[in-house]
Amino acid sequence: MVISYLGGECFKVSQGDLTLAFNPPSKNSSLKSSKFGSDIVLVSQHHEDFDGVENCAFGEREPFVIEGPGEYEVRGVAVRGYASAGMGEGAINTIYSVLFEGMNLCFLGALGAAELPAAAKQELDDIDLLFVPVGSGKAGTLDYADAYKLAVSLEPKAIIPMYYTEQSLKQFLKEAGAEGVKPLERLTVKKKDLQEKEAEVIVLAE
Repeated sequence: MVISYLGGECFKVSQGDLTLAFNPPSKNSSLKSSKFGSDIVLVSQHHEDFDGVENCAFGEREPFVIEGPGEYEVRGVAVRGYASAGMGEGAINTIYSVLFEGMNLCFLGALGAAELPAAAKQELDDIDLLFVPVGSGKAGTLDYADAYKLAVSLEPKAIIPMYYTEQSLKQFLKEAGAEGVKPLERLTVKKKDLQEKEAEVIVLAE
């Protein structure tokens, strides 16, 4: 599995000829948008920074779009979505648990609170990779201390921060005791690579 970070909360996750996109920014977003072909697009909240589905259609590839709570299975990828507080008053965010190539990816999305709903906390387990928003008060993110506390409580094998600033990432890494972590251009990972890991922080460069 190859994972690339495209800024904001946008990730491209590929295995073989199958590609997933998480929270691609739209053309109306102030975030840099990237256009690439995806088979499945997951949108955690309807907001210009996260719902640029049009940027994931390329050539003949028209993605299957998942944009809310529920259970889905598309091309062998199993997805469960859980509603949580989102970015902005009354907004709904969807936390996604994605079983892809035998690995469990948990994408927290644009969280509006550090406390997860009971249903999500009960169901989210055996997480291989956890994507957590870190932004020191930026809307849709958590304070670095809250972000790390929540991440560790979910007991993932590895933690991937997103939606960070240079300063918030520095603070998050300090909180995690991982100041020496160097950003990777992309992450190539198999399940066996994570078997002995415990909340290891992996930083992907934009």
